[in-house]
Amino acid sequence: MSDQQLVPVERFTFVDLFAGIGGFHAALGALGGRCVYASEIDRSAAAVYSANWDMPVAGDIVEATQGRMDVPPHDVLVAGFPCQPFSKSGFQRGMEEARGTLFYNILEVLRHHRPAVVLLENVRNLAGPRHAHEWDVIVTSLRQLGYRVSSTPAVFSPHLLPPEMGGRPQVRERVFIAATYVGTSQSHQDVPPVVTNKPVGGWDKHRWVLREHLPLEGLETDPRYGLTDTETRWVEAWDDFIRRLRADGRANIPGHPIWADEFRTVDDLRIEKGTPRWKADFLRKNAELYTNHRKAINAWLVRWKGLEDFPASRRKLEWQAQDAESLFDTVMHFRPSGIRAKKPTYLPALVAITQTSILGSERRRISPKEAARLQGLPEWFDFGDQREALTYKQLGNGVNVGVVMHVLREQVRRDRQVLEQLCPRLVRCALDPAAKAPAPPLVEKAGGLVQLELDEAIPA
Repeated sequence: MSDQQLVPVERFTFVDLFAGIGGFHAALGALGGRCVYASEIDRSAAAVYSANWDMPVAGDIVEATQGRMDVPPHDVLVAGFPCQPFSKSGFQRGMEEARGTLFYNILEVLRHHRPAVVLLENVRNLAGPRHAHEWDVIVTSLRQLGYRVSSTPAVFSPHLLPPEMGGRPQVRERVFIAATYVGTSQSHQDVPPVVTNKPVGGWDKHRWVLREHLPLEGLETDPRYGLTDTETRWVEAWDDFIRRLRADGRANIPGHPIWADEFRTVDDLRIEKGTPRWKADFLRKNAELYTNHRKAINAWLVRWKGLEDFPASRRKLEWQAQDAESLFDTVMHFRPSGIRAKKPTYLPALVAITQTSILGSERRRISPKEAARLQGLPEWFDFGDQREALTYKQLGNGVNVGVVMHVLREQVRRDRQVLEQLCPRLVRCALDPAAKAPAPPLVEKAGGLVQLELDEAIPA
């Protein structure tokens, strides 16, 4: 660093509400931000946050915003907030209708401090038709406080970003609410969403290679992540099914759910009155599959004793791996709906450990370190000695670091004219390549792991 030219950069400040383990912190810190307040009610997640980001973490945001305001002034507010139902009898009253929800506590912070930028994250379903009312309340409430926000949800996933922009091989669609303070006289003017759910910069989402882009660790023989004998038998049985179909002339394995319990000929198929249309369709497709390959499937059933000792959810296969030759050439999930197999490019969304992605080629689940890489956390990020199941849960509840950086940059670009006047330090940090500050690494010192201090001067 001493050989580099140093450019003094005033850092923008941010608060991190419903902070989890600090995905937002990693992103905004990498863009040159300085966190002045974090809040997380889950004690385990707060402990991980505090240890890695070297700062205290407040607990219940309700207590911090009722009757007093413990949250300090800041430039940017970020939050991966829970979305409780809003009353549908409120007739679009915005902030008043949000009262009694945790979103209302975010509004209280905004009412008190009016930060220049707000960036909120939630599950994809918040932007769906079943939650149209909640979405309207959120948009209306922010506009009443003077924030310009798009009425069109901004949905994005890390697998749509190229690796050099912080993308990761994970399908993780999330909705982002990007609001910029413009005053109530302009806040009701609609604007386009900051991002669209499409690949960026000409990136081809099928170019992901897990071993290269994640990358994978050498854990093929680690018993903590390997398949049990029972799980291996489930996979081997369905792998045998795929191979027998191909040997019987079936080049394209059907993509519909394959249900071993529903193998019967088309002539023997009886669909009861009142059967949902989707189920009736799958029953017909399974009957056609069995009819066309009856000899091969019967031999398979004999070989595996009719799957009699398989639980119901393992008597089903969802093949989404196109032309893969074997289940051991795919990425799998053990789901309540069956064993799902996909091509080994990008992974499904990181969720709880019960559905942690299984790497067929290595016959194991992804490790916590690989899961942390999927979320874009730095290599030095440490979960201490907590149970790995808790680590998977915290990662599954987190935000993807690269996506947050991309969305915030695009918000600053969209609203640059306003922000140049309101918060020029945010514009400089977010958009100037010379103003990127890495999140501070953990280092060994007396007393254990501590963090290096960031210099106010950032390498050009």
